[in-house]
Amino acid sequence: MKNGLEVPGQLSKGRKDERKRFDQTTILLHWLTVILITVQFGSAWLRGAVHHETGLAATILTIHRTAGMLTWFIGLIRLVWRHNFAYLPPFPESMPKAQQAMAKANEYGLYLLLFLQPITGLFGTLFHGQPFELFIWNVPVLFAPNPEIRVLFVEAHEFGAKALIALIGLHAAAALFHQFVLRDDVLQRMLPSTSSPARVRKAKAQLATSDVE
Repeated sequence: MKNGLEVPGQLSKGRKDERKRFDQTTILLHWLTVILITVQFGSAWLRGAVHHETGLAATILTIHRTAGMLTWFIGLIRLVWRHNFAYLPPFPESMPKAQQAMAKANEYGLYLLLFLQPITGLFGTLFHGQPFELFIWNVPVLFAPNPEIRVLFVEAHEFGAKALIALIGLHAAAALFHQFVLRDDVLQRMLPSTSSPARVRKAKAQLATSDVE
């Protein structure tokens, strides 16, 4: 913007900036997943803090299971959207190939765990041999109690939770590293806002130039 008028080429530059970002549906599904995962870990922590035989503990467990299954369905929708409709911006040219490979491996690992965690949790519940609530439904007993098989799923669920925390931590740390150390637009690719530090700096520089002129 120069003297209140749009600078020629600014619109095309804005379109190029948008091509550096994921599409809005992908961004929405990503942050919905973040919310659901937060609910799952929060409910797991809360249930551990209350007596397991109380009604409150049962309600918290229902919330945990429901959030887990919703995460599974959202993950499936994300994969279908990603494969058929999503716009996936390329990595920055300055990003080393090894770092790109690590980012992809982290992403694939997150997808895998987001699918496996609800499954191990569900079968751990089913082999408990008791009815339970899921969403708004009362699920009847589908399998006879089997402590030996159930403990395998419970242990797998607990191990998966720890692995998920580790991958999420790496994912978040990498995003913050790009934001505050490298100061590139990698984090902005998945943020709902279209503004980015790089574009803000460029806009300020253009404004300063126009003021001088």
